[in-house]
Amino acid sequence: MVGSVPFYVNPKRAFMMISPLVSAASALSMPALFERQVRLRSDSTAVESGRLSLTYAQLDRRAWRLAQEFRDAGVRRGDRICVLSENDPDFIVMCIAALRLGATLATLNPRLAIAELRHCISLVTPRILCISGRQQARFDTPPSPDVQVMAFGSGTALDARLGQPAGEGDRACVADPDPEDIQFIIYTSGTTGLPKAAMISQRAMLARIMVYVLDYGVDGDDTFLAWSPLCHMASIELGFGTLLLGGKVVVLDGPDLPAICGYLETEKLSNLIFFPGMVDQAIAFLKQRRPKVRGLKKFGALADLFNPHDIARLTELLGAPFTNTFGSTETGMPPLSAGRLRVGEVPADFGKLPSSLCELRLLDKAGRECAAGEIGELVMRGPTLFSGYWAAPDATAEAFRGGWFHSGDMFRRRADGRYDYVDRSKYLIKSGGENIYPAEIERVVLQHPGIADAVVVRRKDAQWGEVPVLVAVARDAPPPPDELLTLCRRDLAAFKLPKDFFFIDADALPRSSTGKVVRSEVESWVAGRSPAAHR
Repeated sequence: MVGSVPFYVNPKRAFMMISPLVSAASALSMPALFERQVRLRSDSTAVESGRLSLTYAQLDRRAWRLAQEFRDAGVRRGDRICVLSENDPDFIVMCIAALRLGATLATLNPRLAIAELRHCISLVTPRILCISGRQQARFDTPPSPDVQVMAFGSGTALDARLGQPAGEGDRACVADPDPEDIQFIIYTSGTTGLPKAAMISQRAMLARIMVYVLDYGVDGDDTFLAWSPLCHMASIELGFGTLLLGGKVVVLDGPDLPAICGYLETEKLSNLIFFPGMVDQAIAFLKQRRPKVRGLKKFGALADLFNPHDIARLTELLGAPFTNTFGSTETGMPPLSAGRLRVGEVPADFGKLPSSLCELRLLDKAGRECAAGEIGELVMRGPTLFSGYWAAPDATAEAFRGGWFHSGDMFRRRADGRYDYVDRSKYLIKSGGENIYPAEIERVVLQHPGIADAVVVRRKDAQWGEVPVLVAVARDAPPPPDELLTLCRRDLAAFKLPKDFFFIDADALPRSSTGKVVRSEVESWVAGRSPAAHR
């Protein structure tokens, strides 16, 4: 006998016998990681906001009480819980409560129109919709007859119950955690014009936290300032991860510059997100305030969308380099977010460095690997990757074909190992930190009886980085732009509304040999026209 396995057993068969035990022992319990911090930092502040501040011990009790509320409502392992809310400290509480039950938290973007929200809710068939009072007022009818609505926030009955002590009977956590259990569903704009639901597993979340630790040195002494929407990965990923590391999460409902400057002076911040739409106001405020930054490990976002002079001014005012990132909901901070732009310098080079914990390739249209200097689609593999799109097997199979995640983004690899961003193979507009796919807008505009064809392209914008612009073919007389805006407002979030309208003849719309609109040519045509040229 060798241990408990007979020496005469085939080695491969012996491994198959013990591999389930190895898998079980290799699984890491995320609730246990949080509870370790509760024991180590019981009286330390875990979550801070204007409405509610909680120590680790208080957060632990509140999350147990909420887990019991969810369990009493019928939530079981694998069920979905949707949350629709502005930034609120109980958003963080829900993350831990759902995790303890093995349930999935699906985060809805409050900026979406009602029609978009109803689609997102029905797509994932949740057991419960947790909704804040401010958002509840937007629904004139229940979002779905099969979904229980649970109102939360100041003054609600749930808020009062969550303030009660947690009994021992409340403390029932799901057994045998599986790293592939889906922890979050984050909605992404879809190329078909409707949001897709990206599934983020516990495995992916742990790996994403490790990338922050490896690439940016984030640790338990840091504070994460969650001012950008918690419904997006940019906030919820590091917000939740901070608690597993033992740090503090400050929840702000939007870019409150006086509050942000106050925390810059009093806290060691792990990350400060900046979007193009807030740059002018932020620079003016920082010049006036001149905060003495205590510590800032990472700040910025996709540098390509910023004016280089603004990057230089921001780094000078904050005394920290600007992170030259390229990631996504599907990948986390990888694949290309390890680079930094130097303090006070106007960057002329946006070449990107690979992140930790990922492997990259560039492929041409035939699927062959590109040599240095050639342009190809970036594909990636690594533990930070999402687990596919909910209820979309074809889209998932397409994204993961060949055993690699296909990003749809075109890059050129340099001989020195850095990557230059070229364009999106699937046309995407990045506006003020939000993703907009043209099909979302085109789908709505084409509902107008007076529109025969429509194409949406991006245009550079000083405030938002990029904005959507509509180029349409009218059947007869072009409908008034206000009429089209009214149609768009019915079904689309405000940030997706076209910022300009142009009408052209059908034969002037550039098309390829296969009949597809050549969007790059339309974009160039729009760029050469005054914003008011169509009026």
